[in-house]
Amino acid sequence: MKVLAITILALALATTAFGRILTRCSLAREMLDLGVPKDQLARWTCIALRESAYNTTLIYTNTNGSKDYGIFQINDRWWCQPSDGSFSDNECKIDCVDFLVDDIAPSVTCSQQILRQQGWTAWHTLKFCNGTLPSIDDCFVC
Repeated sequence: MKVLAITILALALATTAFGRILTRCSLAREMLDLGVPKDQLARWTCIALRESAYNTTLIYTNTNGSKDYGIFQINDRWWCQPSDGSFSDNECKIDCVDFLVDDIAPSVTCSQQILRQQGWTAWHTLKFCNGTLPSIDDCFVC
């Protein structure tokens, strides 16, 4: 019985081990590697800080019942398919849980699509991330 309890606990911990909390610079470097223009990185890192504190596993339930997922808090009514099967436009053609993992590529790809379709104003935190932002250049010093 004790072995079963330990096994169950280990599985539960392993299940929650997916996803991670990045730093400003690790996010900037990964986004650059994924093809995001360098001149956008300061704004993206600001948005990620304000939306999720760089946490890829964050899920936030809005007052209208919709949920926002991952590091950029992508909404399930418009951009991804929730696991409960509720209606979504699913513009990014992806399951919402795919934003909650170590690999930020799905979040970055979808966020770039959101940016193309709606602009920066799609993120309510833009008010904190507009205008002059701290340079991201220190993240790329060797």
